[in-house]
Amino acid sequence: MDSIRTTMMPVPLSLNRLLEHAGRLFPEREIVSRLPDKSLRRHTYGQWYARTRALAAALQRLGLRRGDRVATLCWNHHAHLEAYFGIPAAGGAMHTLNLRLAPDDLGWIAHHARDRFLIVDDTLLPLYERFASLHRFERVIVFPFSGAAVTEREADDEHGHAAIDDYERLLAQAGGAGEPDDARGAAAAFRYVEHDENDPVAMCYTSGTTGRPKGVVYSHRSTVLHSLNCALPDYVALSANDIVLPVTPMFHANSWGIPYAAVMLGSKLVFPGPHLHPEDLLDLMQLEPPTLALGVPTIWLGMIQAFEANPGRWKLPAGMRSMVGGAAVPESLIRAFARNGVRLAQGWGMTETSPMASLFFEKPELHGTAGEDEWFARKATCGIPVPLVELRIMGDAGPAEWNGRDVGELQVRGPFITGSYHEEPRSPEKFTDDGWLRTGDVASVDPHGYVRISDRTKDLIKSGGEWISSVELENAIMAHPAVAEAAVIAIAHPRWGERPLACVVLKPGRRLEPGELREFLAPKCARWQLPDAIEFVDEIPRTSTGKFWKVKLRERFADWHWPQDATTP
Repeated sequence: MDSIRTTMMPVPLSLNRLLEHAGRLFPEREIVSRLPDKSLRRHTYGQWYARTRALAAALQRLGLRRGDRVATLCWNHHAHLEAYFGIPAAGGAMHTLNLRLAPDDLGWIAHHARDRFLIVDDTLLPLYERFASLHRFERVIVFPFSGAAVTEREADDEHGHAAIDDYERLLAQAGGAGEPDDARGAAAAFRYVEHDENDPVAMCYTSGTTGRPKGVVYSHRSTVLHSLNCALPDYVALSANDIVLPVTPMFHANSWGIPYAAVMLGSKLVFPGPHLHPEDLLDLMQLEPPTLALGVPTIWLGMIQAFEANPGRWKLPAGMRSMVGGAAVPESLIRAFARNGVRLAQGWGMTETSPMASLFFEKPELHGTAGEDEWFARKATCGIPVPLVELRIMGDAGPAEWNGRDVGELQVRGPFITGSYHEEPRSPEKFTDDGWLRTGDVASVDPHGYVRISDRTKDLIKSGGEWISSVELENAIMAHPAVAEAAVIAIAHPRWGERPLACVVLKPGRRLEPGELREFLAPKCARWQLPDAIEFVDEIPRTSTGKFWKVKLRERFADWHWPQDATTP
């Protein structure tokens, strides 16, 4: 039998094609950046396209070679978006540094990644100086985010100082023009570096709350495929008609990949800069009402509490969609926004998964088959896997049934999921022999494909031989009208092995007794699941990505002693 060969062009998937597409087709679309003084700076996509190519040309003139790492230490703004595309266009890999990490961690990560150059906001130079001795960048390119003049200098080998360059001056020089926004010379003259679709475009390090952070390296191919997924109508449903507010930091898992997808589609982008307090975000929404916003649950909790505490001060954008992830989303939070006309869709993913691996939407065959309470319970799931992502639940006896009851470790694989870590040996603790990523999340999947995360394996509480989900307890506690937020940890118990301790933050001006909270929880939980100990705290510690940092809570309550008459459950 004669064989058959494809007639399709072997054109590689490339981020550069998205840049060219946006520059040619959407030159009038707008990018808005909130500056440190809270004023707004506006660019068109046409200006951004020219500046991005000028950045790529400038990096090549500085000696950037294919595969070199260029770190960024920046807030969410237009120049960071220029780095997202300009660094790969020059042949390099963008490495976003998490500005909320400790200086020692930042220095270790930059050194481990072997970053050559650094692009840094002038407002973050004091942070850079705190880890500058731990890794010597060849050049530090300072973006004048505050508008202040940048003091340039040559490298000082004797004292170990890197060269300092003015970001705007480099762009102006590369463009051959006096004004940095008019970099058309570079846009016309610049030539992309030849590359393969599997070449790297970006890298991020995991948060490293247990052990050293690990590097994940994304490719042109993985990034383009992930961006296409974001455009699908049943998932993020991103389009040119959208006004997108990425509250998720651009240094965290590439802001969930949304900046790439927004550029691909010509969506208007509104960047909040460093102003991430709930009141600041609500103020920004009055000036630039988004149709889509994304962020972690703690941000959205603070926003709805501020909104409800100040009736009449703000309006939530009518019909706004919000993608929320990074931690479990309480059903009570979804309901609170729904009462105000905003639809929250919970997603799930990790730095290792680019990160969107699942997202909630209502499958049409389920319309009209459930009441409101059942639908809100389903909305509190992580939705269903996105196309190209395979998912399984691995129990002690093998893959679990998709019946909504059987739980096990959530494992995934797909073309935008990492199969290893940067310069790390492949470990069976993170990857299975048959090629699946072990996420460390405990989950179940119902017959319709909706994923419900029960907990992290390390956060489950084993009491008297029974497992208690800290996530489910937290969600139940946060449904109380007096509670702002809650985190539940396991405390060693002389009889039951472990018992749950609930750390609860109350809303301003509210009072609540432990007994009242247990009475509120009693109809929702079995008696043995109720927390025996409830501690009211001023705040719950957070990781650099805004998640509850339970390691710190365990350290705080490491010396906890149960009363001798404690006999629950």
